[in-house]
Amino acid sequence: MGEIKSISNGALVLVTDDGKTVNVSLADGVKVVRIPPGATDLKNAIPITVEDLQVGDRVLARGAATDSEKSFTASSVIVMKRSDVAAKQQQEREDWQKRGIGGLVSAVDPTAGTVKISLTNFSGKKEVLIKTDSKTVVRRYSPNSVKFDDAKPSTLAEIHSGDQLRARGTKNADGTEFAAEEIVAGTFRNIAGTVTAVDASAGSLTVEDVFTKKPVMVKVTPDSQVRKLPQMMAQRIAMRLKGQTPEGGEGNAAQPNAQSARAEGASPQGSGLGQSQAPDAFGAGQRAGGGGDLQQMLSRLPAVSLNDFQKGDAVIMVSTEGGTSGVTAITMVGGVEPILTAAPGSQAMILSPWSLSGGPAEAQ
Repeated sequence: MGEIKSISNGALVLVTDDGKTVNVSLADGVKVVRIPPGATDLKNAIPITVEDLQVGDRVLARGAATDSEKSFTASSVIVMKRSDVAAKQQQEREDWQKRGIGGLVSAVDPTAGTVKISLTNFSGKKEVLIKTDSKTVVRRYSPNSVKFDDAKPSTLAEIHSGDQLRARGTKNADGTEFAAEEIVAGTFRNIAGTVTAVDASAGSLTVEDVFTKKPVMVKVTPDSQVRKLPQMMAQRIAMRLKGQTPEGGEGNAAQPNAQSARAEGASPQGSGLGQSQAPDAFGAGQRAGGGGDLQQMLSRLPAVSLNDFQKGDAVIMVSTEGGTSGVTAITMVGGVEPILTAAPGSQAMILSPWSLSGGPAEAQ
């Protein structure tokens, strides 16, 4: 099983899920069928021809085993067309946007099948009880992946206080409870600080973390979302964090700081500017300057590269949990000097990790 990398003279080169390259010759009279994404049988399979195969299609090639792991001859090929997969991912994104919710895990009760999450925005904090049943699908983000597609089957017992969680389902009338059809959770790291070194050729930079006061090596991949806030946008967000409206009035922007979050068992890895909005890219939050609108705004900003960053720049990011060798950026934002000045230790600066690779959007 894998994705078609190239097609030549009736043969396929596949890249498997574990990154291996396999040359697949197609036998005379090879049977090729197309199935919809998510199908578990061939009831709805449609016969197609070899000429219908395209680079990027996902296929399951079947044939006689050989001594070589790098090549074999296929007698049948089951295809999920790239366009079908993209359409299904778009449908799922829209459904996560319409029927999704997310926040920071504060308590888990596997026996009762519940998870309590905390949602933080510029208006304060709200708790929601996520309820599951035997049909609820639970998945967990891979520790070193920035792709939602890499989330693995999991259980409520593997969800911990401080994790970020997204659920898709139905909320009750007052929004205090949520019946989940699907849950995805993960442990992420939020970093805010100053760039001390940039190595664009290596796809990495070093940031001095404002929380730990230690340098962090950050790897930026093609899957990382890298943006820079326009100065006016950053200033408007900073004013919100100070409890002011952009027009200069006072607002009710009570925000928990990092120390109080730790006291509650949350840690700065959690919550953030992505949790109260209408759907974003993984949208359409409409409340200008509202709690979750940052992620939506980021999705509309043009992408930038590491060449757009230099020593001394302030950045905030959400990354994989990482290890001794550093972390991988999921979302990294520059141009945030006014935000760090307004709230150097606030959870309000924390980003959401759920904006990549067809994953769940944030919605409430």
